[in-house]
Amino acid sequence: MQNSSIFSLMAPSEHQNLFFCNDPSVGLKAIIAIHDTTLGPAIGGVRMLPYVSEEDAIEDALRLSKAITYKSSLAGLNLGGGCAVIIGNNRTEKTEVLMRRFGQFVEGLNGNFIASVDVGTTQKDLEYIQAETDYVAGLPTSMNGGGDTTVFAARGVFYGIKASVKELYGDDSLAGRKIAVQGVGAVGEQLVSMLRAENARVYVSDMTEERKMKVAAKYKAEPIQYSTSYELDVDVYAPCALGGTVNEETVPKMRCKIIAGSANNQLKEEEKTIHLLKEHNILYTPDFLINSGALISCYSELEGYGNDRTESLVRNIYSATRHVLQKSKEENITTYDAARQLAEKRILDMAKIKR
Repeated sequence: MQNSSIFSLMAPSEHQNLFFCNDPSVGLKAIIAIHDTTLGPAIGGVRMLPYVSEEDAIEDALRLSKAITYKSSLAGLNLGGGCAVIIGNNRTEKTEVLMRRFGQFVEGLNGNFIASVDVGTTQKDLEYIQAETDYVAGLPTSMNGGGDTTVFAARGVFYGIKASVKELYGDDSLAGRKIAVQGVGAVGEQLVSMLRAENARVYVSDMTEERKMKVAAKYKAEPIQYSTSYELDVDVYAPCALGGTVNEETVPKMRCKIIAGSANNQLKEEEKTIHLLKEHNILYTPDFLINSGALISCYSELEGYGNDRTESLVRNIYSATRHVLQKSKEENITTYDAARQLAEKRILDMAKIKR
Protein backbone atom coordinates (compact mmCIF):
# COMPACT_ATOMS: atom_id res chain seq x y z
CA MET A 1 0.00 0.00 0.00
CA GLN A 2 1.36 3.43 -0.90
CA ASN A 3 1.56 6.16 1.71
CA SER A 4 -0.92 8.29 -0.21
CA SER A 5 -3.57 5.58 -0.02
CA ILE A 6 -3.15 5.32 3.77
CA PHE A 7 -3.74 9.07 4.10
CA SER A 8 -6.76 8.78 1.82
CA LEU A 9 -8.23 6.15 4.18
CA MET A 10 -7.68 8.44 7.17
CA ALA A 11 -9.03 11.58 5.51
CA PRO A 12 -12.83 10.96 5.37
CA SER A 13 -13.16 10.62 9.16
CA GLU A 14 -10.30 13.02 9.93
CA HIS A 15 -8.28 10.51 11.92
CA GLN A 16 -5.41 12.10 13.80
CA ASN A 17 -2.91 9.23 13.85
CA LEU A 18 -2.19 5.78 12.52
CA PHE A 19 0.72 3.97 14.17
CA PHE A 20 2.41 0.73 13.05
CA CYS A 21 4.56 -1.67 15.08
CA ASN A 22 6.53 -4.46 13.43
CA ASP A 23 8.78 -6.77 15.48
CA PRO A 24 9.53 -10.04 13.64
CA SER A 25 11.58 -11.31 16.61
CA VAL A 26 8.37 -11.84 18.62
CA GLY A 27 5.91 -12.08 15.70
CA LEU A 28 4.22 -8.75 16.37
CA LYS A 29 2.44 -6.83 13.60
CA ALA A 30 0.19 -4.23 15.19
CA ILE A 31 -1.71 -1.09 14.24
CA ILE A 32 -3.12 1.61 16.51
CA ALA A 33 -5.60 4.12 15.10
CA ILE A 34 -6.40 7.32 16.98
CA HIS A 35 -9.47 9.09 15.69
CA ASP A 36 -9.98 12.13 17.93
CA THR A 37 -8.55 13.25 21.28
CA THR A 38 -10.54 16.46 21.82
CA LEU A 39 -12.37 15.00 24.82
CA GLY A 40 -9.34 13.21 26.27
CA PRO A 41 -6.78 10.48 25.56
CA ALA A 42 -7.89 7.85 23.07
CA ILE A 43 -9.05 4.56 24.53
CA GLY A 44 -9.77 1.41 22.57
CA GLY A 45 -9.87 -2.35 22.63
CA VAL A 46 -6.97 -4.49 21.48
CA ARG A 47 -8.26 -7.09 19.05
CA MET A 48 -6.18 -9.94 17.67
CA LEU A 49 -7.46 -11.55 14.49
CA PRO A 50 -5.94 -13.27 11.43
CA TYR A 51 -6.91 -10.52 9.00
CA VAL A 52 -6.92 -11.50 5.34
CA SER A 53 -4.87 -8.42 4.49
CA GLU A 54 -3.18 -5.47 6.15
CA GLU A 55 -5.70 -3.21 4.40
CA ASP A 56 -8.54 -5.05 6.19
CA ALA A 57 -6.77 -4.59 9.53
CA ILE A 58 -6.29 -0.87 8.93
CA GLU A 59 -9.91 -0.36 7.88
CA ASP A 60 -11.14 -2.24 10.98
CA ALA A 61 -9.00 -0.07 13.25
CA LEU A 62 -10.21 3.13 11.58
CA ARG A 63 -13.90 2.16 11.81
CA LEU A 64 -13.72 1.06 15.42
CA SER A 65 -11.71 4.06 16.63
CA LYS A 66 -14.27 6.45 15.15
CA ALA A 67 -17.09 4.53 16.84
CA ILE A 68 -15.30 4.86 20.20
CA THR A 69 -15.08 8.64 19.75
CA TYR A 70 -18.86 8.78 19.27
CA LYS A 71 -19.52 6.32 22.12
CA SER A 72 -17.47 8.39 24.53
CA SER A 73 -19.05 11.67 23.46
CA LEU A 74 -22.65 10.43 23.73
CA ALA A 75 -21.93 8.85 27.12
CA GLY A 76 -20.52 12.14 28.40
CA LEU A 77 -17.03 10.74 29.01
CA ASN A 78 -13.74 12.62 28.81
CA LEU A 79 -12.05 10.15 26.49
CA GLY A 80 -11.19 10.06 22.80
CA GLY A 81 -11.54 7.26 20.28
CA GLY A 82 -8.89 4.71 19.46
CA CYS A 83 -8.44 1.09 18.47
CA ALA A 84 -5.58 -1.40 18.30
CA VAL A 85 -5.37 -4.47 16.11
CA ILE A 86 -2.79 -7.23 16.22
CA ILE A 87 -2.59 -9.31 13.06
CA GLY A 88 -2.44 -12.98 13.99
CA ASN A 89 -4.31 -16.04 15.25
CA ASN A 90 -5.20 -15.40 18.88
CA ARG A 91 -5.46 -19.13 19.58
CA THR A 92 -2.09 -20.22 18.26
CA GLU A 93 0.15 -17.14 17.93
CA LYS A 94 -0.54 -15.16 21.10
CA THR A 95 2.24 -15.29 23.70
CA GLU A 96 3.31 -13.40 26.80
CA VAL A 97 6.29 -11.87 25.02
CA LEU A 98 4.13 -10.71 22.10
CA MET A 99 1.65 -8.98 24.41
CA ARG A 100 4.42 -7.42 26.49
CA ARG A 101 6.12 -6.13 23.34
CA PHE A 102 2.77 -4.63 22.38
CA GLY A 103 2.69 -3.00 25.83
CA GLN A 104 6.01 -1.33 25.02
CA PHE A 105 4.44 -0.07 21.79
CA VAL A 106 1.58 1.48 23.81
CA GLU A 107 4.03 2.97 26.32
CA GLY A 108 5.86 4.67 23.46
CA LEU A 109 2.73 6.67 22.64
CA ASN A 110 3.10 8.54 25.95
CA GLY A 111 -0.50 8.22 27.15
CA ASN A 112 -2.20 9.15 23.90
CA PHE A 113 -3.70 5.64 23.76
CA ILE A 114 -5.15 3.49 26.55
CA ALA A 115 -5.54 -0.24 25.85
CA SER A 116 -8.46 -2.45 26.83
CA VAL A 117 -9.82 -5.88 25.83
CA ASP A 118 -11.59 -6.71 22.59
CA VAL A 119 -12.11 -9.70 20.32
CA GLY A 120 -9.21 -12.12 20.67
CA THR A 121 -7.79 -10.68 23.89
CA THR A 122 -8.48 -11.27 27.60
CA GLN A 123 -7.86 -9.71 30.99
CA LYS A 124 -4.81 -11.96 31.27
CA ASP A 125 -3.42 -10.32 28.12
CA LEU A 126 -4.02 -6.92 29.74
CA GLU A 127 -1.93 -8.06 32.68
CA TYR A 128 0.95 -8.79 30.30
CA ILE A 129 0.49 -5.41 28.61
CA GLN A 130 0.39 -3.68 31.99
CA ALA A 131 3.77 -5.16 32.85
CA GLU A 132 5.18 -2.71 30.28
CA THR A 133 2.82 0.27 30.52
CA ASP A 134 0.32 1.89 32.88
CA TYR A 135 -1.91 2.95 29.99
CA VAL A 136 -4.36 0.08 30.43
CA ALA A 137 -8.01 -0.14 31.53
CA GLY A 138 -10.31 -3.11 32.14
CA LEU A 139 -8.03 -4.94 34.56
CA PRO A 140 -9.38 -7.58 36.98
CA THR A 141 -10.53 -6.51 40.43
CA SER A 142 -7.56 -8.38 41.94
CA MET A 143 -5.36 -5.70 40.34
CA ASN A 144 -7.61 -2.84 41.50
CA GLY A 145 -9.33 -2.78 38.13
CA GLY A 146 -13.00 -2.52 37.32
CA GLY A 147 -13.31 -6.24 36.60
CA ASP A 148 -15.50 -7.88 33.99
CA THR A 149 -16.89 -5.22 31.64
CA THR A 150 -19.39 -7.51 29.87
CA VAL A 151 -22.16 -7.05 32.43
CA PHE A 152 -22.02 -3.27 31.93
CA ALA A 153 -21.91 -3.69 28.15
CA ALA A 154 -25.03 -5.87 28.27
CA ARG A 155 -26.81 -3.52 30.66
CA GLY A 156 -26.25 -0.57 28.33
CA VAL A 157 -27.83 -2.49 25.45
CA PHE A 158 -30.67 -3.55 27.77
CA TYR A 159 -31.44 0.10 28.59
CA GLY A 160 -31.18 0.97 24.89
CA ILE A 161 -33.74 -1.72 24.05
CA LYS A 162 -36.11 -0.46 26.75
CA ALA A 163 -35.82 3.13 25.49
CA SER A 164 -36.51 1.97 21.92
CA VAL A 165 -39.54 -0.05 23.00
CA LYS A 166 -40.81 3.00 24.90
CA GLU A 167 -40.44 5.11 21.73
CA LEU A 168 -42.36 2.66 19.57
CA TYR A 169 -45.01 1.35 21.96
CA GLY A 170 -45.31 4.08 24.60
CA ASP A 171 -44.33 1.70 27.41
CA ASP A 172 -40.87 0.31 28.13
CA SER A 173 -42.04 -2.95 29.71
CA LEU A 174 -40.42 -5.95 27.99
CA ALA A 175 -42.85 -8.51 29.36
CA GLY A 176 -44.13 -10.57 26.43
CA ARG A 177 -42.00 -8.71 23.88
CA LYS A 178 -40.31 -10.96 21.33
CA ILE A 179 -36.56 -10.38 21.07
CA ALA A 180 -34.05 -12.24 18.88
CA VAL A 181 -30.47 -12.16 20.22
CA GLN A 182 -27.94 -13.08 17.54
CA GLY A 183 -24.71 -14.14 19.22
CA VAL A 184 -24.69 -15.32 22.85
CA GLY A 185 -21.06 -14.83 23.82
CA ALA A 186 -20.17 -13.06 27.06
CA VAL A 187 -22.24 -9.93 26.35
CA GLY A 188 -25.05 -11.71 24.50
CA GLU A 189 -25.61 -14.20 27.31
CA GLN A 190 -25.73 -11.43 29.93
CA LEU A 191 -28.30 -9.63 27.78
CA VAL A 192 -30.43 -12.78 27.48
CA SER A 193 -30.38 -13.11 31.27
CA MET A 194 -31.60 -9.51 31.73
CA LEU A 195 -34.31 -9.86 29.09
CA ARG A 196 -35.65 -13.10 30.55
CA ALA A 197 -35.68 -11.52 34.02
CA GLU A 198 -38.22 -9.06 32.58
CA ASN A 199 -40.24 -11.94 31.09
CA ALA A 200 -39.42 -11.13 27.49
CA ARG A 201 -39.83 -13.96 25.01
CA VAL A 202 -36.24 -14.49 23.83
CA TYR A 203 -34.92 -16.31 20.77
CA VAL A 204 -31.20 -17.09 20.70
CA SER A 205 -28.73 -18.00 17.98
CA ASP A 206 -24.97 -18.42 17.84
CA MET A 207 -22.35 -19.57 15.37
CA THR A 208 -21.50 -22.31 17.88
CA GLU A 209 -24.42 -24.75 18.07
CA GLU A 210 -23.39 -26.10 21.46
CA ARG A 211 -23.28 -22.64 23.02
CA LYS A 212 -26.65 -21.71 21.55
CA MET A 213 -28.33 -24.79 23.01
CA LYS A 214 -26.64 -24.32 26.39
CA VAL A 215 -27.78 -20.69 26.73
CA ALA A 216 -31.28 -21.52 25.46
CA ALA A 217 -31.68 -24.23 28.07
CA LYS A 218 -30.15 -22.15 30.89
CA TYR A 219 -32.51 -19.19 30.42
CA LYS A 220 -35.52 -20.99 28.94
CA ALA A 221 -35.09 -19.18 25.63
CA GLU A 222 -35.92 -20.55 22.18
CA PRO A 223 -33.02 -21.63 19.92
CA ILE A 224 -33.14 -20.50 16.29
CA GLN A 225 -30.89 -20.71 13.24
CA TYR A 226 -28.02 -18.20 13.27
CA SER A 227 -27.91 -17.40 9.55
CA THR A 228 -31.58 -16.39 9.32
CA SER A 229 -32.15 -15.00 12.84
CA TYR A 230 -32.72 -11.51 11.41
CA GLU A 231 -35.75 -12.77 9.45
CA LEU A 232 -37.80 -13.64 12.54
CA ASP A 233 -41.05 -11.77 13.18
CA VAL A 234 -40.06 -10.07 16.46
CA ASP A 235 -40.23 -6.75 18.24
CA VAL A 236 -36.45 -6.45 18.54
CA TYR A 237 -33.53 -7.91 16.60
CA ALA A 238 -30.40 -7.63 18.77
CA PRO A 239 -27.19 -8.35 16.81
CA CYS A 240 -24.53 -9.20 19.40
CA ALA A 241 -21.98 -11.02 17.25
CA LEU A 242 -20.33 -9.89 14.02
CA GLY A 243 -20.91 -6.50 12.41
CA GLY A 244 -22.40 -5.91 8.98
CA THR A 245 -25.50 -8.09 9.44
CA VAL A 246 -27.73 -5.10 8.63
CA ASN A 247 -27.23 -4.45 4.93
CA GLU A 248 -28.96 -4.06 1.56
CA GLU A 249 -29.56 -7.80 1.28
CA THR A 250 -30.88 -8.47 4.78
CA VAL A 251 -33.05 -5.39 5.44
CA PRO A 252 -35.77 -6.31 2.88
CA LYS A 253 -36.09 -9.71 4.62
CA MET A 254 -36.37 -8.28 8.13
CA ARG A 255 -39.65 -8.43 10.01
CA CYS A 256 -38.49 -6.83 13.24
CA LYS A 257 -39.68 -3.42 14.44
CA ILE A 258 -36.46 -2.41 16.22
CA ILE A 259 -32.74 -3.13 15.79
CA ALA A 260 -30.72 -2.70 18.99
CA GLY A 261 -27.67 -4.79 19.87
CA SER A 262 -24.07 -4.82 21.04
CA ALA A 263 -22.27 -5.72 17.79
CA ASN A 264 -19.91 -3.05 16.50
CA ASN A 265 -20.44 -1.62 13.01
CA GLN A 266 -23.81 -3.31 12.50
CA LEU A 267 -24.56 -1.37 9.32
CA LYS A 268 -22.77 -2.26 6.11
CA GLU A 269 -22.50 0.81 3.84
CA GLU A 270 -24.03 3.00 6.53
CA GLU A 271 -25.58 5.76 4.42
CA LYS A 272 -27.42 3.40 2.07
CA THR A 273 -28.54 1.00 4.79
CA ILE A 274 -29.82 3.57 7.28
CA HIS A 275 -32.13 5.08 4.65
CA LEU A 276 -33.28 1.60 3.64
CA LEU A 277 -34.22 0.91 7.26
CA LYS A 278 -36.23 4.12 7.35
CA GLU A 279 -38.08 3.06 4.19
CA HIS A 280 -38.96 -0.27 5.85
CA ASN A 281 -40.11 1.46 9.06
CA ILE A 282 -37.49 -0.29 11.19
CA LEU A 283 -36.27 1.73 14.17
CA TYR A 284 -32.49 1.48 14.30
CA THR A 285 -30.82 2.33 17.61
CA PRO A 286 -27.15 3.04 16.77
CA ASP A 287 -24.66 0.63 18.33
CA PHE A 288 -22.29 3.47 19.25
CA LEU A 289 -25.15 4.95 21.30
CA ILE A 290 -26.15 1.93 23.39
CA ASN A 291 -22.99 -0.21 23.35
CA SER A 292 -20.90 2.01 25.61
CA GLY A 293 -21.28 0.11 28.89
CA ALA A 294 -17.82 -1.50 28.71
CA LEU A 295 -16.27 1.86 27.84
CA ILE A 296 -18.03 3.45 30.81
CA SER A 297 -16.67 0.71 33.08
CA CYS A 298 -13.12 1.42 31.87
CA TYR A 299 -13.63 5.16 32.36
CA SER A 300 -14.81 4.57 35.92
CA GLU A 301 -11.70 2.49 36.56
CA LEU A 302 -9.45 5.26 35.27
CA GLU A 303 -11.26 7.88 37.34
CA GLY A 304 -11.38 5.75 40.48
CA TYR A 305 -15.19 5.59 40.62
CA GLY A 306 -17.04 2.82 42.43
CA ASN A 307 -19.75 0.50 41.11
CA ASP A 308 -22.58 2.85 42.09
CA ARG A 309 -21.19 5.64 39.90
CA THR A 310 -20.61 3.19 37.05
CA GLU A 311 -24.18 1.93 37.30
CA SER A 312 -25.46 5.51 37.23
CA LEU A 313 -23.46 6.35 34.10
CA VAL A 314 -24.66 3.18 32.34
CA ARG A 315 -28.26 3.94 33.31
CA ASN A 316 -27.92 7.28 31.51
CA ILE A 317 -27.86 5.32 28.23
CA TYR A 318 -31.65 5.09 28.56
CA SER A 319 -32.15 8.88 28.58
CA ALA A 320 -29.44 9.40 25.94
CA THR A 321 -31.28 6.96 23.67
CA ARG A 322 -34.59 8.69 24.26
CA HIS A 323 -32.96 12.02 23.37
CA VAL A 324 -31.56 10.68 20.09
CA LEU A 325 -34.84 9.05 19.06
CA GLN A 326 -36.82 12.20 19.81
CA LYS A 327 -34.36 14.37 17.87
CA SER A 328 -34.67 11.97 14.93
CA LYS A 329 -38.46 12.26 14.96
CA GLU A 330 -38.63 16.04 15.52
CA GLU A 331 -36.12 16.86 12.77
CA ASN A 332 -37.17 14.05 10.41
CA ILE A 333 -33.63 12.70 10.17
CA THR A 334 -32.31 9.17 10.61
CA THR A 335 -31.46 7.94 14.10
CA TYR A 336 -27.88 7.44 12.91
CA ASP A 337 -27.61 11.11 11.88
CA ALA A 338 -29.26 12.27 15.09
CA ALA A 339 -26.76 10.34 17.22
CA ARG A 340 -23.82 11.43 15.09
CA GLN A 341 -24.82 15.10 15.25
CA LEU A 342 -25.15 15.04 19.04
CA ALA A 343 -21.78 13.31 19.41
CA GLU A 344 -20.05 15.79 17.11
CA LYS A 345 -21.71 18.78 18.79
CA ARG A 346 -20.26 17.86 22.18
CA ILE A 347 -16.81 17.44 20.66
CA LEU A 348 -17.02 20.85 18.97
CA ASP A 349 -18.28 22.47 22.17
CA MET A 350 -15.47 20.98 24.26
CA ALA A 351 -12.92 22.07 21.65
CA LYS A 352 -13.89 25.71 22.34
CA ILE A 353 -12.77 25.55 25.97
CA LYS A 354 -9.59 23.60 25.21
CA ARG A 355 -8.11 26.12 22.82
